[in-house]
Amino acid sequence: MHLTQENDVVTGSNKGSPQDIADTLRGRIRSGELKKGDKLPTQAQLAAEFGVERGTVRQALRILQQDGLLSNAGKGSPPRVAEAVPEPDAPQQTIAILHTCLERAFEAREVLVDVLCFTAETLILALAEPLRLIHQGRLRPESIQLRCLVPARGLSLAFPVPVEEEDSSRAQAMHEELMDQRDSQLRVLRSTLKRLTREGENRVGDVRVTYKELPFTTPAKLYLLNGEEAVFGYYQVGERPRETAGGEIQTYDVSGHKAMLFSFARSRGGRDGAFVEESQKWFNALWETIATDLTLSE
Repeated sequence: MHLTQENDVVTGSNKGSPQDIADTLRGRIRSGELKKGDKLPTQAQLAAEFGVERGTVRQALRILQQDGLLSNAGKGSPPRVAEAVPEPDAPQQTIAILHTCLERAFEAREVLVDVLCFTAETLILALAEPLRLIHQGRLRPESIQLRCLVPARGLSLAFPVPVEEEDSSRAQAMHEELMDQRDSQLRVLRSTLKRLTREGENRVGDVRVTYKELPFTTPAKLYLLNGEEAVFGYYQVGERPRETAGGEIQTYDVSGHKAMLFSFARSRGGRDGAFVEESQKWFNALWETIATDLTLSE
């Protein structure tokens, strides 16, 4: 299908940003010019149409994939319009969106990632793809800085807690076990990122990983990427079974993998831009005031 030029924004002096191109293609999908199941032109064709490099087109396609508008993106052939196109601004589950946002963030020369979370399990999973692309030389950041805020060990955590049992000692034992798992995940995250400076042909020059603890249970997860994007979602509490040293018990707990995430981009301006700016201010304030250093043994 031949796509005609319809948005002067993408032909200006800046040759079109990924967001501009994504917005134009999104409009074609919403209007029905591009229908469900239609194959998009190749990256080369889109690059020629919009007067940009292929890397810019790839970023635009990732934005649309993140929004659930494309399928088969990144599979070696032109993506197709998704059969089930979500409503505008529909949220998506954690892994479906976070790895795409991180991959886009790691295209920068200097990568800055600030994270507020309960444990690091989701972050480790979502980083797998951008780290693979770094090892392949397809992403080439010169530096990576990660700051991570997590609940402090020793807290009486809001979750997980037993549904019926009133014995606080069992809840405390469950929290200690969870904190041990969290610390193990944080060690894995740090060592994985630090290896980028030592292994392979495509090394990263500088990697800094810092952890701090908060004096409260985090009710939501927040990922701030290069000061340009905020990815936010609530931890949803529900009744779930949990394996403990004393056997399985019913708890009020959260499932981080099933949290719905919302992406806000500074480039969109308006409420999106304000949300990114205020979220970064909030994170910085926590980091510089009530958060305390978390030192992990090797």
